[in-house]
Amino acid sequence: MTEDKYVLMDGALHVYRRENSRFWQCSTYLGSRNHRQTTKETSLAAAKDFARDWYMERCVEDRLRRRGGAPLQANSVAPQIVDTSPATHSSSGRKARGPSFENAAKAFIDEFEVITLGERNAGYVESKSLHVRVHLLPFFGNTALKDINAGMVQEYRVHRQTSRVDPKTGKPKKPARATLHGEIVTLRQVLKTANRKGWINALPDMSAPYKTSGKLEHRAWFSPEEYKLLYEATRERANNPPKPRWREVCETFHDYVLFMGNTGLRPDESARLELRDVKVVDDESTGERILEIEVRGKRGVGFCKSMPGAILPFERVRERKQLKPTDRIFGKTPRELMNTVLGELNLKFDRDGHVRTCYSLRHTYICLRLLEGADIYQVAKNCRTSVEMIEKYYGRHLKNNIDASAVNVRKVRPKPAAARKKLAKPST
Repeated sequence: MTEDKYVLMDGALHVYRRENSRFWQCSTYLGSRNHRQTTKETSLAAAKDFARDWYMERCVEDRLRRRGGAPLQANSVAPQIVDTSPATHSSSGRKARGPSFENAAKAFIDEFEVITLGERNAGYVESKSLHVRVHLLPFFGNTALKDINAGMVQEYRVHRQTSRVDPKTGKPKKPARATLHGEIVTLRQVLKTANRKGWINALPDMSAPYKTSGKLEHRAWFSPEEYKLLYEATRERANNPPKPRWREVCETFHDYVLFMGNTGLRPDESARLELRDVKVVDDESTGERILEIEVRGKRGVGFCKSMPGAILPFERVRERKQLKPTDRIFGKTPRELMNTVLGELNLKFDRDGHVRTCYSLRHTYICLRLLEGADIYQVAKNCRTSVEMIEKYYGRHLKNNIDASAVNVRKVRPKPAAARKKLAKPST
């Protein structure tokens, strides 16, 4: 653990002194490698001067290396001590025995885009290439596939948690849990590709050690009172926009909030929604006018039956925009306007610190249906999700899921013997 640490060169150079050491050290990250060097200085000012000179030489060496030139040998400030920690597997000079991780990564990228063509979201497919190019290859690189074990996977986790430093605070910038999980998933897929090709016999254990079961937290939604506050604010903004030229945008946003709260569509599904996908029908089971929507989204093609409250906003948008059958009803998700309104109402975060977004309108629809006593299986079908997901993320925190008559049960206690005798004694 370091006692003192300073950041120089706009965060690219670090000068620190370890615990129980009187000498200052310096480090930088260049060319997919961690470079470290002791300054042999006890004075901080002298150590900073040494570190700046050392950093400039490493930059020149890195530039020459990328251009195919030889590294600097003369005029070196001190013998080079290059860190050969797990972050330098790709360039440690160790010759790979058998197929390397780079070979498996290339094979995975080549086949993943072809095999998933049309089946997975294009952004998701692109994220796999990003994970490999930006994070996995610089770490594993030419490491032999047979040398990748559970320990090295754990070293990668530690590397991702500590490799980046915030120049303002000097503390590590840790990736989000979902970000690191996505990278580990990509790593597993690369190793599975190697396994299918016969380059490795089995995958290493990639589970995270020391991890406890995570808390199940509900997703951010609007309570009935908060949802009413939201659509009343959007109605006021539609009637009195901040600028006259924003009137149509504000009116469409108000209709968007009502439409999403009465249909439960995902934001990407509503963005793809065209006029020909929506029909106004008279529902036989309820006798009410509702919308029948043909939904195209992350789960492919599905269907949704709206609440009656979705009729009016849909018709207003259709008339206002003079839509043709192939025109999109809402188009791009209004994230900026949503953030602005939520900020004005102080509703951007719920009491648990969860961020509310346009997606929260879908969560609100599901929660309100459950609060009204709707069948959870029918809600899952209408929202193109599973009962398990609704029970896990939506149903646990709703108060009407607890039957008070089943909880507040009182055991009938037998009366004392004296009371029983008194009741049994005949009256005269």
